[in-house]
Amino acid sequence: MAYSDEFKTVVKPSDAVFLMTATIKNTYHPSFQPRLLLVNVEKAGAKEKADRFNFTMDKQARLKEADSHEEGNSYLLRLQLPPGHYVIRGLTCLSGHFPIIGTFFAPLHEELTVTQPGVFYLGHVDATVRERTGGEFKAGPSIPLIDQAAAGASGGTFDVLVSDRWGVDEATFRSTFAPLGNARVEKAILQPFNRALAQDWWEKH
Repeated sequence: MAYSDEFKTVVKPSDAVFLMTATIKNTYHPSFQPRLLLVNVEKAGAKEKADRFNFTMDKQARLKEADSHEEGNSYLLRLQLPPGHYVIRGLTCLSGHFPIIGTFFAPLHEELTVTQPGVFYLGHVDATVRERTGGEFKAGPSIPLIDQAAAGASGGTFDVLVSDRWGVDEATFRSTFAPLGNARVEKAILQPFNRALAQDWWEKH
């Protein structure tokens, strides 16, 4: 991700950087709080591996990661992208207490168009696992059966809420990432979560 001390990433002048915060929580099986591994982004109409990007967490991304049952785990995300049309497909997470390891996927399916360089704030995402009902999309794969059930991934679903928390997030981003300095940050808040779209995507995949 952009501004990473750990991976020494350099932002290209032609690229845009998208800032976003995320809190992931499991209220269904609270002993298994998901930890974010990857932000999955792909080019619009992606057909091959080269069209898909996995933004890996670094130490600076882990704003609060303590497996708190009440608050979940929170992250500072920085997505660097060249001009083009993209979809933020979702958040891949892992939760485990040996010998149980659960895999989660919080869907977003947010379209993103990069037309110019700059820094943009996408908002805050709350992704919360609750017990699923009927045919709602699952919070994670069904296999392996025991692990996914124990963690609440196969028996749960995600509720996702997008909000504008720039008033809170700005100070955290600027104090954590020195390269931001006094750079202008424009708001480009994501659209409200489309549950019907997430359900349709899940049923087709």
